[in-house]
Amino acid sequence: MTMQPTGSHRESEASTEQLKDDLRHLSQTVEELVKATADDSRGHITEARERAQQRLSETRAKLEARGEKFYESARDQMDCCDRYVRDNPWTSIGIGAGVGVVIGLLIGRR
Repeated sequence: MTMQPTGSHRESEASTEQLKDDLRHLSQTVEELVKATADDSRGHITEARERAQQRLSETRAKLEARGEKFYESARDQMDCCDRYVRDNPWTSIGIGAGVGVVIGLLIGRR
């Protein structure tokens, strides 16, 4: 039985790939800035610095947006778990006890 990735999982992978691309572009721009600085030509330095600042601002904004999205998702998952425990207290106690026994057995084997 193979599990198909959920929409959220696919969205997370796409988001990770986008973040990698953003960081790659940012590092390329910083490399350009370093190369332009070595040139000692003032026009190149200013242009490269502006591009680096723009990409840095864009990447920072995207990271903050993804952080907010991650926080919202985590909060929604915690709320869902809380509702499940409140709706099914005995099942939750049983699951907790089972997990505790398994962890105890694993620790005891050391």
